[in-house]
Amino acid sequence: MTTRTQHTFCRICEATCGLTATIDGDRIQRVEPDAEHVVTRGYSCIKGLRYHEIHHSPDRLRTPLKRVGDRFEQIDWEQALAEIGQKVRQLVRDHGGDSVSAYLGNPISFSLLPPILTAAFLQGLGSRNLFQTGSQDCNNKFVVAERMYGFPFIQPFPDVDRIQCLIIIGSNPAVSRGSFIQLPDPIRRLRAIESRGGKVFHVNPRRTETAKQLGTHVFIRPDTDVFFLLSFLHEVLLRGEIDQRRIGRFMRGFDQLRGAAEPWPAERTAAVTGVSASMLRSMVDAYVGADGAALHLSTGVNQGSHGTLAFWVQEAINAVSGNLDRRGGTLVGRGYVDGFPKLAKKGGHTMRKDVSRVGRLPSVADTFPAGLMADQILTPGNGRVRALFCVSGNPLLTVPNSNGRLAEALDALELLVVIDIFKNETANHAHYILPGASAFQRPDLPFVFQSLMGVQPVPYVQYTDALVPLEADQRDETMILLQLAKASGSRLFGSRVVSGALKACMSLGLTTERVLGLMARGFRLGSLDSLRSDPHGRLLAPHRPGDFLGSRVVTDDGRVDLAPLDLVAAAADLEADFEIELARRGELKLISKREPLSHNSWLHNHPRFVEGKRSTNYLYMHPTDAERIGVHSGDAVEVRSSVASVRLPVQVSEEMMVGAVALPHGWGHQEADGLTVASKTTGVNVNLLAADGPEQLEYFSGMAKLNGIWVEVAPYPAASRN
Repeated sequence: MTTRTQHTFCRICEATCGLTATIDGDRIQRVEPDAEHVVTRGYSCIKGLRYHEIHHSPDRLRTPLKRVGDRFEQIDWEQALAEIGQKVRQLVRDHGGDSVSAYLGNPISFSLLPPILTAAFLQGLGSRNLFQTGSQDCNNKFVVAERMYGFPFIQPFPDVDRIQCLIIIGSNPAVSRGSFIQLPDPIRRLRAIESRGGKVFHVNPRRTETAKQLGTHVFIRPDTDVFFLLSFLHEVLLRGEIDQRRIGRFMRGFDQLRGAAEPWPAERTAAVTGVSASMLRSMVDAYVGADGAALHLSTGVNQGSHGTLAFWVQEAINAVSGNLDRRGGTLVGRGYVDGFPKLAKKGGHTMRKDVSRVGRLPSVADTFPAGLMADQILTPGNGRVRALFCVSGNPLLTVPNSNGRLAEALDALELLVVIDIFKNETANHAHYILPGASAFQRPDLPFVFQSLMGVQPVPYVQYTDALVPLEADQRDETMILLQLAKASGSRLFGSRVVSGALKACMSLGLTTERVLGLMARGFRLGSLDSLRSDPHGRLLAPHRPGDFLGSRVVTDDGRVDLAPLDLVAAAADLEADFEIELARRGELKLISKREPLSHNSWLHNHPRFVEGKRSTNYLYMHPTDAERIGVHSGDAVEVRSSVASVRLPVQVSEEMMVGAVALPHGWGHQEADGLTVASKTTGVNVNLLAADGPEQLEYFSGMAKLNGIWVEVAPYPAASRN
């Protein structure tokens, strides 16, 4: 065999770092950072550099499986598609399109076509029941963007390479590489802010890996961010540090916004946030004194009780201070399709105005909350979910309170189809398991956040061919979804014309590569051959600060809405929550935590990532809290919330704020017999401590409260010292 080199990009997270693979035959020998990549320039995290070992795992699914009694049997694709299609047709005929649902997981979301086709498949059946991970981590941002800017996918992001003051709240870019901003090599780029005389602040209940390397860290009590931000806004307005010309010309609702901030001076909120008035004012000093600044909050805030309100206040601060749509402030990308938000809004895409059957919660970006999945399946009546297609996801581990009602719900389904590369916990409940492709077996263009939202500080495009072929009976998810649509009678996108054209093309040998080629031309990126001629990526036109306000805002009047009525009303109701925070200041609050060698629930099956002391997660706790409880590092503790309890070892660490404890998410694989490495780990699932159901979800976004959970921690009777 001849060894060859091929350039590609990582699809584990939003950074999509450039990679160079060395391949011998059909085996990837090693993966290295692409030193010539137009943006990432030789940077990649360890997860991307080890992905080929995940790809070659002996646990990979290679043939379709069907449940027969208590075991799975291998079947061929013809039988799998025929039987699944027949069942879907029967359910739609007998119970309507909403009886069929899908859950879209994280690993596939960073490829372009499968997320689009999953939605198209359901739409073609007449189903509204798409669930996805956004209701675990980011739906609040879609909600706010629709109200303020007119469309969910308009997402301003910091101009990180020119900014002079960046305040990062609830984010840890050193590990996450950012969210809603493409930020490879984050430490180098954040250090550059300080090198040019700027300032970086980290507001977080934990001194993160990022904060340990640069900037000023500010502790904040978990789930009190909305009060901190209201005080920040209060202080900015008190000083008159606003751009009246911009506000008058491009925005509306300023007086109502001022009214929302008025009750929250810094001295008042310090009692619950733990951020002193003097510290908050010093941050405001840096923010308003900078030639370009931004507040940027992320998952840690999104997953709290008031993620939607917090993001609204952040965006309002950036807007009224004159930092929205300016160089060195926050930018709004154009994506590959100029004018996409206006076109999509006109067509009603991602703009549904319906509510869930159970709980009457609004849809967000045409999806319903994953925290309602169990209710939607178990609650009798019209529209009850009876079938679920789980595409590259593991809701049994990632949805709140999953081991209880969701496990029961999955077993109650008449049809559960899992499309994945591994047989995970959710797949154990499936009727059919279909073997998908790894990222290295798919041709691809960048995912929707880059292609349509343009959240790239440096705009570029890159195409990758598949590095290695599919093995045995594996199939590319794009082809799986198209074949399922044909077998199930789904008119993709609800369009007879589109569906007929795709099915005709399939009969003539349609491939994922050909679909991507059509999309590239539709995006005016040229042919795939032209993109292949730039294997390290191709830079696109740079952002033009100042071209968003008055031009690309797609609200009905073309102005930014600083004070959406329902959000202003919700802010007026915060007094009760503030009083609860005051009354419970002495109690512990739990946050989740990302880890450098982990990514959500799907990288624990790699031996190198879970060896030794890394074979479990730990509860991180400040020494003061540990002494009060009477535990030391290595002791076993029980963590109890209002819905469940878990037991695991504790790590005492001064990186934690007093009164806050942290528990890394994504663990709890003991029942996953298809994951031979992960099933031997001993970590626990933090999401068991979170409540599900309509009364427990944030109304606007449908997001579960996965941060700021009230907990009790006690020594476990069987505690043992390491």
